[in-house]
Amino acid sequence: MFLTRFTALTIAIITAIVSGYYLPNVWAIPLFIVAVCLTGVGLYDLAQPLHSVRRNYPIIGHLRWFFEEIRPEIRQYLIEGDQDKTPFSRSQRSLVYARAKDEDSDRAFGTLLDVYQNGFEFIAHSVRPAPPADPAKFRIRIGGDACTRPYSASIFNISAMSFGSLSANAIRALNKGAAIGGFAHDTGEGSISPYHREFGGDLVWEIGSGYFGCRTADGNFDPSRFEEQARDSQVKMIEIKLSQGAKPGHGGILPARKVTLEISQTRGVPMGEDCISPSRHRAFSTPLELMQFISDLRRLSGGKPVGFKLCVGQPWEFMGMVKAMRESAIVPDFIVVDGAEGGTGASPLEFSDHLGMPLREGLLFVHNTLVGAGLRNKIRIGAAGKIVSAFDIAATLALGADWTNAGRGFMFALGCLQSLTCHTNRCPVGVATQDPLRQRALAVPEKAERVANFHRNTLLALSDMLAAAGLEHPTMIGPHHLVRRVSPTEVRMFSQLHTFLEEGHLLRKTRKQDFYSSAWSLARPDSFSIGQ
Repeated sequence: MFLTRFTALTIAIITAIVSGYYLPNVWAIPLFIVAVCLTGVGLYDLAQPLHSVRRNYPIIGHLRWFFEEIRPEIRQYLIEGDQDKTPFSRSQRSLVYARAKDEDSDRAFGTLLDVYQNGFEFIAHSVRPAPPADPAKFRIRIGGDACTRPYSASIFNISAMSFGSLSANAIRALNKGAAIGGFAHDTGEGSISPYHREFGGDLVWEIGSGYFGCRTADGNFDPSRFEEQARDSQVKMIEIKLSQGAKPGHGGILPARKVTLEISQTRGVPMGEDCISPSRHRAFSTPLELMQFISDLRRLSGGKPVGFKLCVGQPWEFMGMVKAMRESAIVPDFIVVDGAEGGTGASPLEFSDHLGMPLREGLLFVHNTLVGAGLRNKIRIGAAGKIVSAFDIAATLALGADWTNAGRGFMFALGCLQSLTCHTNRCPVGVATQDPLRQRALAVPEKAERVANFHRNTLLALSDMLAAAGLEHPTMIGPHHLVRRVSPTEVRMFSQLHTFLEEGHLLRKTRKQDFYSSAWSLARPDSFSIGQ
């Protein structure tokens, strides 16, 4: 064992001595230099106090870090199974790549999924299929009674991803793709950059707690700056970000070294200082104040749809917002539910793994609460959380969503390899980086076409699935059309698995004391705290 541990160092020392003896022969010079360098590394490894592996295994101990460095790539390219979700499976990524490239995504010889495994899901088809509908008509109107400039949105759009998190070329390609395909591009909380405006694609402007693009010098909301940008014709909707699935309840810091001149001008923050996104808003502190803020933004934007996005957490907080809607008679035009499945933003491991409500539970909770409060027909619901296929869209709509958003799916369309280096500024394909040389690899015209292709082909697949179920439009799909296996011998429809409240259930004085009623009794319109 002793000889094995020190073999590399011993060979380096002997080689240095032998090659040194034959100097100045030409062949001995490079060998001597390499051997001396390795000997120096080995002796330093023996003396250094930080790494036990290197003290016990001089020179060869460095291989540990080498193999750790390439482990993700080895696993992804050689070991990972087609259905291993890390967090997206090879099968899911391949589907997006094929549709983005306008290639055939059909598969021969049957499914690779185990259809008898618990959790397998499918759509029940009809013996009388409908003619496939035109996906261009898969749109919904967003805008309530107080909205004077409603927006006709696709049911599949680009989720919130900021310039700063994504490169300039990635933003260009996404927005151009949205313009080609006629769907919406959410700016993320990093505000509207010049790259969002370059190709004129429809924008959903997300306003986060940092109020980037509409803030005062001390970080408060600036109505004048907001109005100036919000009234631009390219901005179709305004979205207030309360929380996000990647790290709900957590603020963020863009270090000063990453605040470039472009980011400084886009966000309205000074260079040379950390760009801080607080964990909570300053413009409101109660549900009633949030409703007033929504009303103010709708007025300042000239009557455009205004709503908010959240990853659902404590149920009484959202229910307090719904009570505030009823009390103030101010209703948001839409609510976007972000699932705790995460997103492009990096976050602490505990936040990624154990904080926030997953999409389906959060979506069902928001849908049921609005139905139970008699407000569902006034508010549209969007949903985001690991949506990449037509089935993902169908299942989300069946649980109560009116439209869906995808972030990582559209990143795959841009060429993302799921290298999991989004937060390192070393994205290998130029999507999630500010390095000008790395992002140069992303060719905007080609990738924009792929973004549009992915959107179009996914909705074509959805049209075919709906037709097979006898449905002519996505609005017709319901929980009774989706089925899940719950045991090796039993399947159930979503309508049997999940609770669906009746209209006005929460407003009845003699309602049954279930989860929703108990949480409703704790909710307050004047505070996010629990009621007494």
